[in-house]
Amino acid sequence: MAKRDYYEVLGVSRGASADEIKKAYRTKAKELHPDRNKDNPQAESDFKEANEAYEVLKDDTRKAAYDRYGHAAFDGGMGAGPRGGAGRQGDFASSFSDVFEDLFGDFMGGRGGAGPRSRAQRGSDLRYNLRVGLEEAYSGVQKTINVPTSVACGSCNGTGAEGGSEPQTCPTCSGMGKVRAQQGFFTVERTCPTCAGAGQIVKNPCRTCQGAGRVEKERQLSVNIPAGVETGTRIRLAGEGEAGMRGGPTGDLYIFIEVREHALFQRDGTSLYCRIPVSIATAALGGEVEVPTIDGGRSRVRIPEGAQTGKQMRLRGKGMPALRGGGHGDMLIELAVETPVNLTARQKEILREFDKLAENNNPESSSFFSKVRSFWDGMKG
Repeated sequence: MAKRDYYEVLGVSRGASADEIKKAYRTKAKELHPDRNKDNPQAESDFKEANEAYEVLKDDTRKAAYDRYGHAAFDGGMGAGPRGGAGRQGDFASSFSDVFEDLFGDFMGGRGGAGPRSRAQRGSDLRYNLRVGLEEAYSGVQKTINVPTSVACGSCNGTGAEGGSEPQTCPTCSGMGKVRAQQGFFTVERTCPTCAGAGQIVKNPCRTCQGAGRVEKERQLSVNIPAGVETGTRIRLAGEGEAGMRGGPTGDLYIFIEVREHALFQRDGTSLYCRIPVSIATAALGGEVEVPTIDGGRSRVRIPEGAQTGKQMRLRGKGMPALRGGGHGDMLIELAVETPVNLTARQKEILREFDKLAENNNPESSSFFSKVRSFWDGMKG
């Protein structure tokens, strides 16, 4: 039976990004996991098929081979059938050579050694740490950031050569980027000292970028921060990183989110916690208290009679939103019964009188000291 297309298995298009492929795989893995499909004998094979597809598509090198040759790139059937009269074995060797050249040509200097790939270098990925408030993480926000980075030189259009002239093949390594030296029985291969491994040299370097093909510049970018982000969330902006050397592809920019601590709320995933002080009278007699919510609103909470410190009450749907949908979490109100301070003489007198009359109104104290007496009696025995 012919294998299904890996993109079809995961349900993504061929132009899908790495994040989209990863997200699709996670969804498929949850859906097809054998533990959740015990009544479906096909689930295990479908689960393995999804794993196999993801193992190939998550790796840039293997994905490139698959995009060009399909399943034949990995099952030994690459190039099957006649090509210009060649048999299967010769065709396989030719195809493997093509794949090897396509995937590793940058490192080995390419076939001719003078092509653009032998000199172009991909720009570095950049990291930007961005701090946002809890309210911004709740609703989402658009931020403008200034990123110091390298951009393609406008004077030479990224070639590194003055006046738009083309770089020339390095005469030392003949465009390979490496030189070999014989040492006894061994041949040692080193990076070419003339071109530093680029395979090409610029005889008339651009005066603006000194032949690098890029210049330092600060760029202003607008970044959309989705609702529900938390500390550690990573946002990838493809192609917004450092410019490549001598016309190479641009790297990516990764935004790492840090959510600042809030004065009123503590966060745990999608749940929010808010500690509310209440007076002894309110805790004993019951009542109502008005509490804030992260969206700027207010909610009235009923305090039951005899409430103790640490008692929690839940406001459903008043927590943080889930990053990728799925509604909102809850907000938990935790009571803290407050002991009054700076009492007047009259207040102290009333409290002493109340304490004498409250012998049977403190069940927790009665239970604790009863256990203490039993402990002491046991020690005496």
